[in-house]
Amino acid sequence: MKLFVYHTPELTPTDHLPECAIAVDVLRATTTIATALDSGAEAVQVFSDIQKLMDVSTEWPEDQRLRFGERGGAKVEGCDLGNSPLSCTPEVVKGKRIFMSTTNGTRALQRVEAAKSVITGALINRQSVVNYITSHEPESIWIVGSGWEGQFSLEDTVCAGAIAHSLLTEFPLSSAVSEVNDEVIAAIALYRQWQEDLVELLQQASHGKRLLSLNGIEDIEYCAQLDSVHVLPIQKEPGVLVSHH
Repeated sequence: MKLFVYHTPELTPTDHLPECAIAVDVLRATTTIATALDSGAEAVQVFSDIQKLMDVSTEWPEDQRLRFGERGGAKVEGCDLGNSPLSCTPEVVKGKRIFMSTTNGTRALQRVEAAKSVITGALINRQSVVNYITSHEPESIWIVGSGWEGQFSLEDTVCAGAIAHSLLTEFPLSSAVSEVNDEVIAAIALYRQWQEDLVELLQQASHGKRLLSLNGIEDIEYCAQLDSVHVLPIQKEPGVLVSHH
C-alpha cells in the first residue's frame, strides 16, 4: 500500500491517479458534506462553477433541492445557504439533494473524480475514512488537501496527518504501507503537535482567521471535532457524493 499526501490539487501528479482518493477541505466543504449526509441528505453534488450549479439544480423540484454556494467564506447571492456545516440539520436537509460550490473543496474533488474510489475526509469523520481504508486496503491512496486558492493550508494538512497517523500506528497492517512521501511525515508531525488543541490550530490558520472575521467561531469549533460523525461520503458518479453503507 502506498500512501501520499498532497497539500493542494495543483500539487498532485498529472499522469496517473490512485486507486483511492481522499479529498479534504476541513474549513469547510468536506465537513459540511459529511454533516449533510449524516443528517439525511439524499446526495451532495459538487460544482466548481456557480452558473452550472444553478442550471443543473433547476432541473430538480424546488422542494427536493438546496443550493449551497460559498466564495471567500461568504454565501453566494441566489443560493439558499453558504458553506456552514451547522446549517445542515435534519430539518433542513433530510431527503434533499445538496447542490454545492465552494472556493476550494470542489476543486480538490474534481481533480480526483476519475480515481477508482473517491471519498471525502474531515476531522469529524476521520475514523470512518480510516475504517474504509483498513477494510478495502487499496493499493495506492492519495489524501488531497484543498488548500486556499492553490496555497498550503494548516487545517487540511492536520487532517491528512490525523488520517495517516491512524493508518500507520493503529492499522494492524501498517507494515503493508510500503511507501509514503515526505508530506505524510510532515502531516503526521503537525497532527501529533496539535492533536490536543485542534480548535486553536484552526484559529491560527489563515482561512480560520478569515472565518473568525465573519463570526465563524462556532463553525471552527465544530470543524475541529475529531470523530464526531460516523458517515463516509463516497462518490457514486462524478461529482455526486452519497453516504457509504
